[in-house]
Amino acid sequence: MSPEQQILSVVSWLLVLTFLQISLYPSLKKTFRAYAFPASFAASVLIFTFVSWYCGLFVLPIQLALVPFILLFCYHLWKREYRWTDLKQEWRWELVFLLFFFLMLDVRFVNPTISYAEKFMDHAFLTSVMRTPVVPPLDPWFAGGTMNVYYYLGYWIFGCLGIVSGVPSTVVFNLALPTVLGISAVTLYAIGTLLLDRFRWLLLLVFFLPNPSFFYQIILGKGINAVLWDSTRTITNTINEYPLFSFIWGDVHAHIISIFNQIFLIFVLLYAYKYWESLETKGKWLVCILAAISLGSMPLINTWDVLIYAPITLGFAALIVWRDWKDNRHNFSWWPLVTIPPFAVLSYVPFYVALQTHTGGVAIVHTPSDPVQFLLVNGWFIAIFFALLFKDMRERPYLLLVAVPFVAAGYVAAAIAVIPLVYFIARKHWDLPAILAIFGLLILIFTELFYLKDNMGDTYFRMNTIFKCYLPAWILLGTSAFSMMGIWLAHYGRIPVLPAQKRALIVMVVFGILFATPFIIPLDLNYGSRSLDGLAYLDTAHSADAGAVAYLRTLNGNERIVEAEGGDYTYYSRISSFTGIPALIGMPFHEFMWRGDDTGWYNTRLADIKTMYEDPDQTVPLMQKYNATLLYVGDAERERYNVNISTTGLVPVYSEQGTTIYRIAG
Repeated sequence: MSPEQQILSVVSWLLVLTFLQISLYPSLKKTFRAYAFPASFAASVLIFTFVSWYCGLFVLPIQLALVPFILLFCYHLWKREYRWTDLKQEWRWELVFLLFFFLMLDVRFVNPTISYAEKFMDHAFLTSVMRTPVVPPLDPWFAGGTMNVYYYLGYWIFGCLGIVSGVPSTVVFNLALPTVLGISAVTLYAIGTLLLDRFRWLLLLVFFLPNPSFFYQIILGKGINAVLWDSTRTITNTINEYPLFSFIWGDVHAHIISIFNQIFLIFVLLYAYKYWESLETKGKWLVCILAAISLGSMPLINTWDVLIYAPITLGFAALIVWRDWKDNRHNFSWWPLVTIPPFAVLSYVPFYVALQTHTGGVAIVHTPSDPVQFLLVNGWFIAIFFALLFKDMRERPYLLLVAVPFVAAGYVAAAIAVIPLVYFIARKHWDLPAILAIFGLLILIFTELFYLKDNMGDTYFRMNTIFKCYLPAWILLGTSAFSMMGIWLAHYGRIPVLPAQKRALIVMVVFGILFATPFIIPLDLNYGSRSLDGLAYLDTAHSADAGAVAYLRTLNGNERIVEAEGGDYTYYSRISSFTGIPALIGMPFHEFMWRGDDTGWYNTRLADIKTMYEDPDQTVPLMQKYNATLLYVGDAERERYNVNISTTGLVPVYSEQGTTIYRIAG
């Protein structure tokens, strides 16, 4: 794509996001008041996703999902609810969104390639949605199968936004994370405004702060790429990502897409807790509906999140009810809260009907985290909590004894986390940062004692549990810790209130440095190509595939393709990933993790692909067995197999630079 086309793609994308947000914004004003504008960023995307998903379920054009927003916009326009004086007051929220959107776009421009880690998978699912927007989406790595074995809604979100904005999947791939970060930042800043009178920006450090292990790796003398990677592999045989790494690493994966929804649900729950009694009945229902849509989306975006946030949602609801009873308010104004769980389930109930998943239940951790490694990951927040709780510990030192049973049982890391947990619980009054801290610490303690079984084997038995639970814990603990710091600085600090001009200058300098950083520090991880087109690198790195992929991306209809299989995390499975056309099998271990192998498909499909390339008498019959329409022969296929293709029953439809694509005759 030319630079002009890429710029137009960004403009079109932002126009669609802005239209969705502005259309919904007036509907939230009466309930969310000063927070309606920032709340409408995430809420509008979630509602658009909900409507578009049902369009896909009933095989309707995705563009119809814009109709409710068009009607809302026209209604608010007719009611004269778009007043320029009001919109001008919301400029700071828009500024926060755009600053973080373009900051992340800057990072993606430096390193846009769909070429390593989970990027093949992410783009495969994304482009499959955009090529055939039906529910459940077609599985591009298992011809004849669908994505009902995986939580795919994150790809659906951005795929459908790509469809309505007219942006190709190769650019959508690099607009997704800027959108996640922009919406997450504006919502987190709203939480800061909700909780703090000053230093609201402190909460944004959740995205910029690396874990202590990052600095430890620097002390060891490692290069920047090794520092980033090793700091997320600190706890033995696990993955302990933090947001800064996840955004730089650039996988458009479920765990990072879900961040904006996690922060939005936290905002809704905090707002409900703080303002519940002042809300009208309609306002209470609106808050609960948004909470239900957010919670209901979690199993489809990143299922692990709902295991964390469903109890948190119930916890906040219980706290509101308990507060009402304690204050002798028995008017049952809280009963809309009871509807959140059933509405959350009902919102996407067809997903659960179609879902085919393999889970192994919960088990006890037999090898807990090394306490030093634990602190190298979570040490910032633990240190802040211990510092702020020092007075409490002096007054009630006997509560420290709660750690003894954990230490005696060998769970020292859990003992470290349980100390601040007990002191927060023991306080007479729980403020909102303390409540977030309690939930975050409970996550850390749970993952030290229990794990969810999967197919990762005995060595990496905790890997997914730590991986998927630590990001929510980071968000909760970071939001809590930095809120507490802001409160402390406002009460005990001596930092003066700077004039608006000086604050603006500081913001300009800080973000100027941040925008320059990706071009100074090698954050491209040796994959950079200075573009927003994630496949631009093919022109030089794999030119024989570049033309063939461009041709295949023009094809419509029900196609299936045969390409070489060469294991996971390799350049194989690239054609299905780049085009969204389903292949017989791609990245087989991923498919094995999702589907199991009850029918013996694993060895059968691998053997059949090899036979198609090496036995000319079996090529067409086996293609017919899988209803395959296309056969791809390129450099990777010749490296993998002793290619011997007969043209009998096959018609070459593309042949350039040694790459040939055959279509089965008839």
